[in-house]
Amino acid sequence: MSSKKKEYIVQGKGFFKLFWTMFTLSAFTFGGGYVIVSLMKQKIVDKLHWIDDDEMLNLVAIAQTSPGAVAVNGSMLVGFKVGGIKGALVSIFGTVLPPFIVLSFISVFYTQFRNNRFVSAFLLGMQPAIAAIIADVVVSLGKNVIKQKQIIFVIIMIVSFFTVYFFHVNLVIVLFCCAVIGGVYSLFKTKKNSTRFGTKGEGD
Repeated sequence: MSSKKKEYIVQGKGFFKLFWTMFTLSAFTFGGGYVIVSLMKQKIVDKLHWIDDDEMLNLVAIAQTSPGAVAVNGSMLVGFKVGGIKGALVSIFGTVLPPFIVLSFISVFYTQFRNNRFVSAFLLGMQPAIAAIIADVVVSLGKNVIKQKQIIFVIIMIVSFFTVYFFHVNLVIVLFCCAVIGGVYSLFKTKKNSTRFGTKGEGD
């Protein structure tokens, strides 16, 4: 096994860029963790090309199934992927700092914010935009699943949607079942490929 140190995309002064990227994403995210996931996809995958679409899908799945906030989990995983442990710490700090500052400020003037009709109207007006952002990333990542041309993954995606949306099954249960199906499918496919290549080898 090679002892060569793993090379990460983010190194040196690039950690400040990682911090600033996560800081700005978190600072302008309204609507919860799923919104920051969509913004992370646009920034980190489409613009910076630090990770690809498949890796983003995997990181989102892990972030969703892990305890804690999706935004923090997702940023930690992205940071670790591109910069190791240091990158994960930088990403977490950049993600939690904006809401910490904002909430600290709001807590002082909570009564005024709660009863302010302009703040209420502002938040109400953002709801359609938040829905559009989430829909955009769902469509984008869904296309990547379809591009794999694996019918089982398409079926899992559709069944998962109907199960959660119409039957209100707990999301953790759905993700766990999908993970089991994916693992069984992967083992079956690996065994099938090894058997096929083994047969060819004997014929040669």
